Amino acid sequence: MASDKGSQTGRKLFRRVAGLAMLAGVVAFLVYAFLPQPVPVDMAQVTRGPMQVAVTDEGYTRVHDVFVVSAPVTGYLLRIQSEVGDTVEANTTRLAELLPTHPQFLDERSRNQAEAAIRSAEAALKLSTAQRRDAEAQLAFARSDAKRARALAKKGHISKVALERAELALDSAEAALDTARAAERVSQGELDNARAALIAPARGTPKMDDGNLVAVTAPVGGRVLRLMQESERVVVAGTPLLEIGNPGQLEIVIDLLSRDAVKVDPGAPVNITRWGGDKPLNGRVRLVEPFGFTKISALGIEEQRVNVIVDFVDPKETWSRLGHGYRVDADIEIWRADDVVQVPTGALFRHREAWAVFRVIANRAVRTQVTVGHNNGREAEILGGVVPGDTIVLHPSERIEDGIKVTRRPL
Repeated sequence: MASDKGSQTGRKLFRRVAGLAMLAGVVAFLVYAFLPQPVPVDMAQVTRGPMQVAVTDEGYTRVHDVFVVSAPVTGYLLRIQSEVGDTVEANTTRLAELLPTHPQFLDERSRNQAEAAIRSAEAALKLSTAQRRDAEAQLAFARSDAKRARALAKKGHISKVALERAELALDSAEAALDTARAAERVSQGELDNARAALIAPARGTPKMDDGNLVAVTAPVGGRVLRLMQESERVVVAGTPLLEIGNPGQLEIVIDLLSRDAVKVDPGAPVNITRWGGDKPLNGRVRLVEPFGFTKISALGIEEQRVNVIVDFVDPKETWSRLGHGYRVDADIEIWRADDVVQVPTGALFRHREAWAVFRVIANRAVRTQVTVGHNNGREAEILGGVVPGDTIVLHPSERIEDGIKVTRRPL
């Protein structure tokens, strides 16, 4: 009997111990399950080293001196034989040739006016011819009268005054004939001019000879950059025909926003990228133009822009594949320091109108206010708040709070 009671007591004790153990395990599981877990984050180090700030924008290359060759006179332009890339010599290479144009068509009113002008010129010519014939008759009479007066004066039958009057009449008759002949020539010219107004336009290309051909030669040596006019056509004086220049004298034009252009100084180094080569090119700012212009952005916003002119620093062989009007990207340096404390910009956030970061101390995120200096979009200069070697949280999310546990996110 005693042994049965002992065995029953042992079994009850075992059950109690097992139940308590199970209860403790459940409680431990619940406590562990509801405890806050460390938040996985990306981390970085506060570093010290060189840093630079630059303004970046698109630009294009252009020949330093571009010469636009224009038509010197209004005329019929013959087809330009030069091609883009051809080499030209100053005052020697013939770039274009012009001929006189055909007369224009006349409308009905202009034709009637021209025909009336012809009739008027013909009548004026007839009148001038009649006046010339009358002057010839007057001259013939004056000559015979002067001849008789000379003969009579020799015999003493007339006075000296009568002889002088006869000589004067002869001189007047000769002058009147010269006047009549000149008037007749004027009338003939007016008739020819009136008839020329009725000349009909001819078909085809105007006739070419050495007397009416105007040749346009290259003002400077270089290469043909662009053809504005290639086919035959009538052009007016001043019409651009082609552009020439020296492709070996390239420069870069970068149109910056005016608020960025004021930060750029002549002589600033420039890093030229996305130009088509394997390595970036080096340049230097030569000029910040003193005037701006308005440009419409792709979003339709008016922007005030300023041209910044950049010269290449690298040898010509490194950028010889570039030509006139090629697109490039340029980073213009506006600030540089060799030894600054810096953090990635992704670690910064705003807190109570100030900049702050989360430092990682004993696996906890500690919010720390910092003073930010220069910022280039990738790194920010830190003037106070953290020191080199501190570990900080990158891209803190809304889950990160002051004092929360964090763990490094596996790569």
